[in-house]
Amino acid sequence: MKFLLLIAFIHFLPQCTGKPLSLDEHQHCHQQTFKEIKREIAGYSDIAKAIINLAVYGNAQNRSYERLARFVDTIGPRLSGSKNLEMAIKYMFSVLQEDRLENVHLEPVKVPHWERGEESAMMLAPRNHSIVILGLGSSVATPPEGITAEVLVVTSFDELHKRAQDAKGKIVVYNQPFISYEETVKYRLLGAVEAGKVGAVASLIRSVASFSINSPHTGWQQYQSDVPKIPTACISMEDAEMMARMSSRGTRIVVTLKMEAKTYPDTGSFNTVAEIVGSKYPEQVVLVSGHLDSWDVGQGAMDDGGGAFISWEALSLIKDLGLRPKRTLRLVLWTAEEQGGVGAEQYYQLHKGNISNFDIVMESDSGTFMPMGLAFTGSDKARAILKEIMQLLQPINVTNIYENGGETDTEYWVRDGVPGASLRDDISKYFWFHHTQGDTMTVQDPNQMNLCAAVWTVVSYVIADMEEMLPSCTVMDRAGIHDIYVYCL
Repeated sequence: MKFLLLIAFIHFLPQCTGKPLSLDEHQHCHQQTFKEIKREIAGYSDIAKAIINLAVYGNAQNRSYERLARFVDTIGPRLSGSKNLEMAIKYMFSVLQEDRLENVHLEPVKVPHWERGEESAMMLAPRNHSIVILGLGSSVATPPEGITAEVLVVTSFDELHKRAQDAKGKIVVYNQPFISYEETVKYRLLGAVEAGKVGAVASLIRSVASFSINSPHTGWQQYQSDVPKIPTACISMEDAEMMARMSSRGTRIVVTLKMEAKTYPDTGSFNTVAEIVGSKYPEQVVLVSGHLDSWDVGQGAMDDGGGAFISWEALSLIKDLGLRPKRTLRLVLWTAEEQGGVGAEQYYQLHKGNISNFDIVMESDSGTFMPMGLAFTGSDKARAILKEIMQLLQPINVTNIYENGGETDTEYWVRDGVPGASLRDDISKYFWFHHTQGDTMTVQDPNQMNLCAAVWTVVSYVIADMEEMLPSCTVMDRAGIHDIYVYCL
């Protein structure tokens, strides 16, 4: 009967996945009433205004922008495994110490090491035309003399497999329409695999972008062990559409592709960490983050220099105001995010034993343009609390809460029930520059970075200083009862 009552009780609770929580913890996970929490949050109004004034109008105005400009102008792009990334990590380790942050240290990780080398593509028929390419991460090389073959243009994987016999021995060109990054990126990730399955000798993928000025976009791609590995690169929207028009007229297209890409053994790198240690609950952590690595084109200023530097700025602003939250505010600058959150996954494995002490994990990795609010993943109770915290940002009119707060580096924690948040800003031009030579400081705006820093700082400080942690999304797995999920409400 007790078992049936337990099942009945769980059945009527909201459901989600999350981290383990004992029954005793579940009984005591919420002590304050929501009215008390609202009153507590309202009490941070003056501190929020002080943060906003310092970041947007005061002595810290434009600081995150100027720090970022100095960094990217000095270091340049920072590909996983590269000397530039090693220089970037050493640079950040030094400046975080100079900023008098606490517990500045490096945590070793192993990361992929791929280099593109020299690369080119030339259309030989129906006319000579130099095709601008960017090889995709982890691509294999062509033979030294290159690959010369006819082109088959397709608009989807379905069309490719319907024309499988035509694809053998060809260079497959994907001219897929851009729907959204989440939907269209599968062509970049799996284009070489799908072309390899039907006997193609190489693949060229229309860049995953909403706009182009003859600018190819690079990114990571994935091979499968049971499929032949063929060279693969991205081309511009303009060249993809031109070849599609030629193909639709029945014109024979021939291309020579040359790529020197090489994959080396995994190499050593680091996640970079700094803190403001909590005054009352130092073992509990509010994590703010961005990733330090980038692709090997442009300067990596937007992706993700801006996110990394407003995360540093959050700690600087709090320190400058003489504030010390109850919980530890921890800055993590991830490495090898572009290869699939490699550094973050190793950080998670190292620290997941203390998962109950992680209050929220925050990452900014979608630009630092005009902020619109905060994206959040977590329990309904935690979301309600975040809505109240966002009201503190009324002076700069950034109060909205959106869905899907996990990012690549924080998703490991969010899957285990830790609340996750990401900055939501105006990304209408983000995919113009994403993974291109155009990702430079010219994309960044100091006033917008000031506002982003203010949002990031107010949210992280208030969460770190509140008396209670945010309610986590939790899983009960006791006495052989599996897959029973509850919110801590």
